[in-house]
Amino acid sequence: MPGSLGREFGLYWSGQTVSLLGDRITVFVVPTLMIFVLHASALEVGIVAMAQYLGIPLLGPIAGVLVDRWDKRLTMVVCDLVRLVAVGVIPVAYWCGVLSTPVLFVCVALISGATIFFNIGYLVAVPTTVPQDRLVRAYSRLEGSSTVSEVAGPSIAAGLYHLLGVASLLVDAASYLVSAACLRAMKPWGVTTGERVPVRSRLMLGFRLNWADPVLRRVVLAAVVLNSGGPVFVTVLPVLAYQGLGVSVGVFGAAMSAAAVGAVLGALAAPRISDRLGLGRTMAWALLLHCLVGLGVLAAPALPAAPVIGVTFGCYGFFMSCINVCSAPIRQSRMAAENQGVMHAAFRTATWGVIPLAALAGGSAVTLLTPALGVLGAAQAVMAGGTLLAAFSFLPASGIQARMDRAEPRAHLAGSAS
Repeated sequence: MPGSLGREFGLYWSGQTVSLLGDRITVFVVPTLMIFVLHASALEVGIVAMAQYLGIPLLGPIAGVLVDRWDKRLTMVVCDLVRLVAVGVIPVAYWCGVLSTPVLFVCVALISGATIFFNIGYLVAVPTTVPQDRLVRAYSRLEGSSTVSEVAGPSIAAGLYHLLGVASLLVDAASYLVSAACLRAMKPWGVTTGERVPVRSRLMLGFRLNWADPVLRRVVLAAVVLNSGGPVFVTVLPVLAYQGLGVSVGVFGAAMSAAAVGAVLGALAAPRISDRLGLGRTMAWALLLHCLVGLGVLAAPALPAAPVIGVTFGCYGFFMSCINVCSAPIRQSRMAAENQGVMHAAFRTATWGVIPLAALAGGSAVTLLTPALGVLGAAQAVMAGGTLLAAFSFLPASGIQARMDRAEPRAHLAGSAS
């Protein structure tokens, strides 16, 4: 129950659980609208997918500096309201007859930009509202909420889309109101840095902190490699399902919901696995297995498409949950509280900055290969290539545990670096 980790975390967890469920609706509905309503190509799907992450390299570093100076709770509330408006514009544009790929690109980019600022406060909130010895437990609950939303989200999204069409996005808009209300009820958190610190100094500090620490450096390298291939896989999935395998919206939603059961199990299992193996070792093996199980998509259409997608993504989600549960506590254990914001912003910029290019590359590659291989063959080839590339993330991650075991956390050094 939420209260076991305190009232503040309970409010935080409740608001994010509702918001995450709403997010899954938009993530599901936007590519569905593009393929069935706008008749978009794989390249156009890739372009809009790129917009989802475009704010990271453009806004990531400066966002960390600014959020460190602002009231983090208020910042997150404002971000929720911005995202509410951006999501709401999509059905309005559709009803006005002006919905197009450029409109979706702008709306998704705005959501992405607000999310950049939101996530910095999000990451700082947990260690300031939960004791250090309960961080893994708290992240397990948040990851559980994320994966529960992935279980329920696609089926709910498919059902809402069937009943309401584009108006189903209004449910996501409403979820941002719930999140904002829960955040507003919380006490302010986080350390605010002095505004006299030069922006450039704070920007560079975030990158230096990530690179100077031997543990953080390996986490960064692993995440960059993972995000160079993983987004290719995810971006092409709707093209594979809808155009390559002829799966209906309802069947695809059900398959994705069944798949996310594995992610829930991963969130529950990760704390026990990490207790036995260590956070670093658990993260490394989860990275490798998360990528290799993606090759399961090659089994369709020799086997029925829906079970193939469900089983493949169940395993995919299980190991992704293990990665997420382990990654944040590893990074936060290496950093002083006053530098959490710039550290996370620099980490997101470096590791998520490759995602827009990966998403665009995935859509472009399918478009280029389709004349020779067909949509199905092109989608499977590109997805397999992406997940094999991402598997090399195991190499830098494999040394994290040894360095954690023999090196003291550098939080005291990070605090003095500013």
